[in-house]
Amino acid sequence: MEATTPEPQPWRLVFALGLTQIIAWGSFYYAFAVLIEPLGLAVRAPKAVVVGAFSAALLVTGLASAPVGALVDRFGGRGVMTAGSLAGAALLAVLPWVDSVPQLYLVWMALGAVMAATLYDPAFAVLAQVFREGQRKAITVLTLFGGFASTVFWPLTQALVDRWDWQVALWVLAAVNLLVCVPVHLALLPAAPAAAPRHERPVHPLRGALRDPRFYGLAAAFTGNALVFSAMSVHLLGLLQGKGLSATHAAWIGAMVGPMQVLGRVLEYTWLRHQTAARVGVLACWLLPAALVLLLAPGSAFAVLAVFALLYGASNGVMTIVRGAIPRELYGGQAYGAINGALATPVQLAKAVGPIAAALVLAGAGSNGLLLALAALGVLAAAVFTWTVRSASAVPAGEGGDAAKRAPSPGRKA
Repeated sequence: MEATTPEPQPWRLVFALGLTQIIAWGSFYYAFAVLIEPLGLAVRAPKAVVVGAFSAALLVTGLASAPVGALVDRFGGRGVMTAGSLAGAALLAVLPWVDSVPQLYLVWMALGAVMAATLYDPAFAVLAQVFREGQRKAITVLTLFGGFASTVFWPLTQALVDRWDWQVALWVLAAVNLLVCVPVHLALLPAAPAAAPRHERPVHPLRGALRDPRFYGLAAAFTGNALVFSAMSVHLLGLLQGKGLSATHAAWIGAMVGPMQVLGRVLEYTWLRHQTAARVGVLACWLLPAALVLLLAPGSAFAVLAVFALLYGASNGVMTIVRGAIPRELYGGQAYGAINGALATPVQLAKAVGPIAAALVLAGAGSNGLLLALAALGVLAAAVFTWTVRSASAVPAGEGGDAAKRAPSPGRKA
């Protein structure tokens, strides 16, 4: 019997996941920036110690990414993402009661596991199961939603803190996850992935990917790229002020980055959708060091800095799509969650250590030294990515690449 997939439901799922991604990114990731000071007062610790709790959470996210992806592959996204939202709501609800540094770290490390179960990577794995074709288009639409998380939740969280206090703000965020994300994930996500026909099932597809040199090239390129972005996310305003901008003007340039991420994703959706994810990734990777070179230029002309924000933001926005799409392009969809999670592990670790490493370089070499180091790392990551996707290495045993394209597609008799 031929398999059929109803068309309206997959796109309804994308929009539903878009809503929950805004909430998850906003409450588990972006809200932390607003809560640093009150959390420090609550546990009687300096800012650096409080920020360390968030870095520890990102480390846990990285370590949990591959196991969570494998769970989605095996059991589907409904149970994994529902449990993640439920646990996240509970942890946000108890966070106002912490009164010591160990308690703070314990709760945030648990939230790191929640992020592994609720943010982009498990959502991408769900889309890989639902969309036999068009997964990249679905990822692009999903990331358009996610791009507005900071726009919504930074002012929302700050308004809740100003109107009541930080404890109430966290309880509201917990309630939103409980009352919106939990029922949406429970009702709309597929309970289990559809079983592939026996002749399409690869043997140990993750093991096959791990034998492919391209996997490690992608991992190295994505990790270097993520380290640069994570370092810049913390130090960008300081670097801009180091070029002579006032705090206000630096904030304006920084505020342009978010919309430029969304613009990059829109351009990918409209102009670059017919290109492979590999080709789009080459372009996005090289935009990053080009943007950093503009920051190294003498002077602080607004037009130059605006172009920097455009290139930097577009590169970051498009790389999110590339990182989600290219595992399917190279290895197929049968073990997408595990393979994507394995690629995400070093990326998340880089996000955790990037700001700290950059601070050490900044202290020893100054602003230009840091920018040179980050630009060099960006060039290296772009070169590795370009070499990797153009490599003629054979696809390993299992599903992927040309082998995947030759396999009989669902709904078509062999």
